[in-house]
Order: sequence, then structure tokens, then C-alpha cells
Amino acid sequence: MQRKAYVSGVAALLAAVLAGCTGSSDEGGRSDSSDPGSAGTATQAAQPGKYATLPEPCGVVDRTTLEQLLPGIGEMTDEAQREKAYAGEATLTYDTDRKVGCRWKVESAAATDHLLVDFERVVSYDNAVSDDAQAEELFATRQAAAHLPEPTVTTTESGTPSIDPSADPSSSPSSGSSAASPSVAPSDLQPRFLEDLGEEAFLDDELDDSGSTAERRTVTVAFRTSNVIVTVEYAEQPMTVGVVPDSKELQDRARKLASELAGSLNG
Repeated sequence: MQRKAYVSGVAALLAAVLAGCTGSSDEGGRSDSSDPGSAGTATQAAQPGKYATLPEPCGVVDRTTLEQLLPGIGEMTDEAQREKAYAGEATLTYDTDRKVGCRWKVESAAATDHLLVDFERVVSYDNAVSDDAQAEELFATRQAAAHLPEPTVTTTESGTPSIDPSADPSSSPSSGSSAASPSVAPSDLQPRFLEDLGEEAFLDDELDDSGSTAERRTVTVAFRTSNVIVTVEYAEQPMTVGVVPDSKELQDRARKLASELAGSLNG
């Protein structure tokens, strides 16, 4: 009889210990049926970018705009040649979902004009980094490579800091920039950041005066909207040596096209 009483006591003790270990959720303990969304579960993947596809680059610029950028089209009398000029030539790409582009080259009596339009859709392969963040980082790298002059901070008579968007021409990375042309470009024509295009944008302006040929000016406008980076490269080389392409004219045309492309993406 004593042995039976001993066994019963051990069983009661084990039951009490087990009850204390498991505990109830009301006592602050964590049960096996914890909320699956609580700490310790996998982190949610970063959001994908806004754009999953890219436009057809050789068809995104309308004919009226091409005629403004490439005046030589209007001088063509051969219809087949004119149609070929409108069509442009697609750039080489291995993945049209990620990167596409188109280029045009047209000669006129006064100059040869070049136009390149490029679209790149950025995709992040890191679950912790969104497509937008990856595109922002890539755009920052390209912006830094352009070596845009920093705005100059001056002080007014009242002591208030004032930012001059132009930089000292000597700080320009290339002696072939617009500041090195025979007549120094106004401050608003210097390479600079743009605030009215996409989520971030910049403009570069370079004048290649090397060699004995006519000087070629290249204006580049690049902007980012969500996970897509768009680049417009517009260049002109006069037929006559000594003639310098007008910086304002080329910049205005390139910026207008960039604005149209931004609108087509958002549309």
C-alpha cells in the first residue's frame, strides 16, 4: 500500500511541473500558437518598382519633335530616305525588358545632328532593397560621373546666404564644356541639376573643340522616375569650322524632349 501511495505522489508532482513549464498566454508566456507575424518571422520583401515594361524607343518620339531636333529631315527630297531618317536605329540590347534605346543621325546643309534616347528599367535582386532604391543609387553614380559643378553659396548685403546655380568655370571637369566656348555661357546654361523633371535629373553640356574639325556640342539630359532611368543625348556638329553650336538652343530642345518622355511614362 505504501508503494501505491508513492507512485501516485510522483505522478501528481510531474503534472504540476509540466503545467508550470507550458504556462498560459495570460501569464505572459509564449505558447506554440504564437502569432506568425511576430518577431522572428522572415522580413517582407521590398516593393517592386512602378514600371514592369519599357516603351518602344524608336516610336516614342513623334515626327514633329524629330523635325525640330533634326532639321535635315525637312531637306530630304527622297521619300524613302526621309522615312528611314524618321525611323531611327535601335541600339543593341540583350533584354528589351531591361534596357532599350534608339539613335538618329541626320545631315543638313548647316550641320550634322545626332540624337540618342535610352531607357533603362532597374530591378533589384536584393529582397531588402527596392527597385526604386536600386535605381536611385545607380542614378547617383551616373550623376557623380558627370562631375556637375556644385552651386556657389554667396552672402548678400543683409547677410543672407544666396545660392548661385553656376559654378566657377575653372571647376568644370572638361575644358571642352560650354564655359570654355568663345563666349562664356550664362550661369543658367552651365551643367546643373534640374528640379522640374522626374524625381531627380541633371543636364550636362560639353563642347568638343579638339582637332581641326568643327566643334561638336553634346547636351545630355538624364532623369529618373521610380525604377526607370531615361537619358537624352543630343549633339550637333556644324559643317563649317569656327561655327559653335548654340548652347541654349540645344539645351532647350533636349529638355523639351525629356519632358515629353517623362509625360509619356506617367501617362
